[in-house]
Amino acid sequence: MTDQSASSVVPARVTALARAREIVFSGPLVTIAAGILLIIVLSALLAQWIVPHDPVRLSPGVRLKPPSEEFWLGTDAYGRDLFSRIIYGGRISLVVGVAAAIFAVVLGLLLGLLAGYIRWIDAVLMRMVDGLMAIPSILLAIAIVSLWGASLWTVLVAITIPEVPRVVRLVRSLVLSAREEPYVEAAIAAGTPTWIIMRRHLVPNTIAPLIIQGTYICASAILTEAILSFLGAGINPETPSWGNIMAEGRIYFQINPGIVLWPGLVVSITILSINLLGDAVRDALDPRMAKRGIER
Repeated sequence: MTDQSASSVVPARVTALARAREIVFSGPLVTIAAGILLIIVLSALLAQWIVPHDPVRLSPGVRLKPPSEEFWLGTDAYGRDLFSRIIYGGRISLVVGVAAAIFAVVLGLLLGLLAGYIRWIDAVLMRMVDGLMAIPSILLAIAIVSLWGASLWTVLVAITIPEVPRVVRLVRSLVLSAREEPYVEAAIAAGTPTWIIMRRHLVPNTIAPLIIQGTYICASAILTEAILSFLGAGINPETPSWGNIMAEGRIYFQINPGIVLWPGLVVSITILSINLLGDAVRDALDPRMAKRGIER
């Protein structure tokens, strides 16, 4: 029994690793994107060991310095090393992106299952979802931050809430399709409890689309956090983040454009890399996309 369970786990791990390797090396652009994203993530995780200067230390004597051997990307208006702040800023932006994707997918999955399987919940919940989707996401995020105050958790909630309706609609459509399948109807006729039907038959049909949707939510959350911080509605301005760095540097753009351009470039590259990986995951998990790629 133990040997059989252990042997079943190992092939599953090998298959997952093989699939991940296949996705990463599915094309040169995807491989480059994966490499760049890996460098960005490792730089954020190991920031305290690789940055040359303290990212929050004020040094008025070296303010607005151009790039040099000491300050690789120059300094900001307070004399802080721009390279160190960008590396540390990746921690906040990546945490917000990943956490918002996880929270939105989990909450959207639960609500989507209920909406797609239980009729009366569908009628009420989807009208609420339609109402949320009618509000521009950035305006809704700004309103939430303005009401609750700027903090990391507030920004995370403000970014997650506008993303949940999209996940709910996706899961609901998948559940509505899957519940008409013969095996689901057989489970219902056999008196199988609702939660078991959802766990065994409905949730597995949503995993692949949710993984793909999660990558896009992650990229969108990183961009939204940068926009909120740039507009002054994000996290504490003293905390290094890509949006905060650009917000502080916009006044001095003509003196030192790098304060805005460098973090903006990092945001763009990160989002592009995530989207490329998301497209690769979609092609790998969707047989129709893989067939279309073979035909081309």
